[in-house]
Order: sequence, then C-alpha cells, then structure tokens
Amino acid sequence: MGIKSRNDKKLFVLDTNVLMHDPTSIFRFAEHDIFLPMVVLEELDRAKKGTSEVARNSRQVSRFLDELMSSASKQDIDSGLPLPCTAKQRNSANDDANCGHLFFQTQLQPAQLPQTLPGNAPDNNILGTALALAEMAPKRHVTLVSKDINLRIKAAVLGIHTEDYHNDQVLDDVNLLYSGEAELPSDFWDRHSKHIDSWQENGHTYYRVTGPDTAAWYINQCLYLDGEQHFDAIVRSKDGDDAIIEVVNDYRSSKHAVWGISARNREQNFALNLLMDPNIDFVSLLGTAGTGKTLLALAAGLAQVLDQNRFREIIMTRVTVPVGEDIGFLPGTEEEKMTPWMGALMDNLEVLTQTEGGEWGRAATDDLLRSRIRIHSLNFMRGRTFLNKYIILDEAQNLTPKQMKTLITRAGPGTKIVCLGNVAQIDTPYLTETTSGLTYVVDRFKNWPHGGHITLLRGERSRLADFASDAL
Repeated sequence: MGIKSRNDKKLFVLDTNVLMHDPTSIFRFAEHDIFLPMVVLEELDRAKKGTSEVARNSRQVSRFLDELMSSASKQDIDSGLPLPCTAKQRNSANDDANCGHLFFQTQLQPAQLPQTLPGNAPDNNILGTALALAEMAPKRHVTLVSKDINLRIKAAVLGIHTEDYHNDQVLDDVNLLYSGEAELPSDFWDRHSKHIDSWQENGHTYYRVTGPDTAAWYINQCLYLDGEQHFDAIVRSKDGDDAIIEVVNDYRSSKHAVWGISARNREQNFALNLLMDPNIDFVSLLGTAGTGKTLLALAAGLAQVLDQNRFREIIMTRVTVPVGEDIGFLPGTEEEKMTPWMGALMDNLEVLTQTEGGEWGRAATDDLLRSRIRIHSLNFMRGRTFLNKYIILDEAQNLTPKQMKTLITRAGPGTKIVCLGNVAQIDTPYLTETTSGLTYVVDRFKNWPHGGHITLLRGERSRLADFASDAL
C-alpha cells in the first residue's frame, strides 16, 4: 500500500504554518491522507527553539510525529503511517484501511516549476512537491493546505488545488456569532398570556413562559420588546419548553448608576446587569470602538471591589500586540512594562475619578483606586490561580483559543472574568474573525448557566468617533 494505491482518499499536503497554528491538525482530516514535505520538517526544526506559542506548537507537532513513528519500520513509513480514527471509519474492529494515513517525503520528487519561481525557497519547494504528487498519482485529489495567502495564490496560478485550514473555525461566518440578545415578537404577551406565571422574589420580578418561542432561547440571553409595551428581561433557566425570565435592573437612571456610570442604551444596560450579577462568573462584551466596553467593565469592577467587597481587587491584562512598529524593550517591573499598553485603563480611570475636592481629592482617589487595580502580563499566567479577583481581559480578540483556555482556567473560587474585544480589529498573524479565541469562548459559553454575553452596538464615545467608525 502506498500513495498511488489509495485513490478513494483525498491527499492533503500540509504547509508548516498549519502545523504551527494547530499542532493537532494532522488528526483533523478524518479518513483522508496527509503528506508532509521534508522542507516542512526542516522549518519545524528551525522554529522549535524559544518560549513563544509558535515554538511550543512546533515542539508539540514533533512529539505527535514521534509517537506515530515510535514502533514503525522504514517499510511502514514508506507505505504510510495509520492515523488514529473512530470506530465508524473502520470497516471492522482491526481494519485501518478506511483510516487516514500519514506520508512523509522519502525521496526527491522533481517537478517542473516555471522559471518565474526559481531557487530553493521553502514555499517553492512545497509547490514543487505538490505538483510532483499530482503527476505521480493522477487519480488522487491532491490539495495544498496553507494559512499563507500568497502561497495559495501561487498554487492556484500553477493549477494546484489549494485551501485554507478551516478546521479551527468556530463559525462559517462571523455574522452568525451569538449576539447575546433577542427581540421578542410584538404579539408576545397576547400569544403567551394564558401560559405565563409571574411572581416577585427579593425585589425582582420573574415570569415562567411556556411556548415554542422558548426553544431558541439560551440561558442568560437578554430579551427585549420595543414599543409601548417596553420590556427588558434575561433568561434565567430553561426546562424543555418552559423558561423562567427575570426583569432586568434599569441602570439607565442616575439613581441606579454604577460607580457614577449610567447605561446610555439598551445593550449597555444588559451589559451592566451581567457584570453586576454575582451568579455569573464569565462575561464577554463585543463591540466596536467607543461602545463603552472598558468603561462599563471597570465601573462594575470598582463597585463590586470597593462598595460591595465581593472581590479583593481588579486584575487587568491584555495581549501586547502593537498596531504599528514595536517600541522595543521596556524598563522596570512587570507592571511598569505593561503600563504603556494600558492607555485604555488610564483613560477610563480619568472618567471614573471626576470627584469633587480639588487636586488633593483627585490624587487621593487615584491612589485608592490604583491600590486595588493590578496590571499583569499574559506571559506569566500559566500555573497561577486567582482567588476572589475581578479579571478584565482587554483586546481579547488577539488571543488564540488555546491561550484563551489557558487564561480562563486560572480562575479560582470567587473569581469573575470579563473578556472585552472587537473581532474586526485582530492584529495577531493567522487569526481571523472566525478563529479568534474571543469568538471561540462566546460560542462555547452561550448556554452555560454562569456565563453571559452581549454585543454592544451603539457608539457612545463622541459624534466624531461615531462618524469615523461609519465613514472611514
């Protein structure tokens, strides 16, 4: 058995960046075969040194390959190493013919590349290998898989079928991402009046709703009804077609302001309800620039740390990915190195510390707040456990799903994590709107009883910022 004999299976040639992006990608092609050019192994070897995410992923790929080759002979490698597969993919209990196989480049496979692609560059080497495979096994469907757009363009020009790596995509389209809210139909009360029970408990109003509308609801989803019968509520529990919804607190009035901040629109009001709820441990806020994500999260954190003593302190962190040129190394301690990245924190603290009492009063308030706010780098999060902390993760769209998991699993008893971000502003290479860690957690947490999400829609920063967001 070899490459030529498995004509019923697709053959995928993997680029190095696919393995660096997702070390488990070699197990993600179901019953189809994978081919690794020798230049890919050389690039993995060059990238394995260091403590970066790319270096860790390169080492993990090498470990996976070592496990697959642990007891394989040269003949086994030439005929293809069977990849792990499910019982459904096997024809029988011990038949691996229906499973995918991993092939290595064991011999030179010359292919005639155009004169416009000279030299021995890794990308051109991979293109040549893919062309040679297509010539060697003409009955097989050979596909080059790469995260590199330019390589895919060159492959398409040469007539090589090429694809992006889609297995790590959470959604097919970011427009399908869970928004956290749903509009009720205008005849909602008329259609459900016979099947609604209402009661009050601890100053809150609850409704038990039964009907077909509840099937599409998620726990902690925000519901609203516009018009004369204005109604804002949040889903608290679901049991089949039965759902219990609670009328939300109205933080739009100055009487119920959170640390001096009032909600300016419906989505901000929903966000403050999620942020102030002690039964919700994880909150994600999405929104474009100026929608108030950081200000709302910080105001709710200060209210719960200083007024309610629910948490010990606020921890703020973010991914240090520069928009332009990097400014180089920064002196000082971890907190001092992170300070230049925390302009959003400082800007919002100015809004929250507009107290009376002159310069001395403002200075005293600043000292008090800064003593309860810690700034940490994501680089030192592994192995830590945070107890009774209110953690704000800013610019979360620049995290990979693996980094997001590493951070959220740091939460100990009594800790709340708030993720803020805008999936339209991703600065990390090879991350897209559908593969971002922020998109990943929004989708995975949407039906957890202790998680909440809301997408902020309206910009409230200034008329200039609103116009710039729309027009530029």
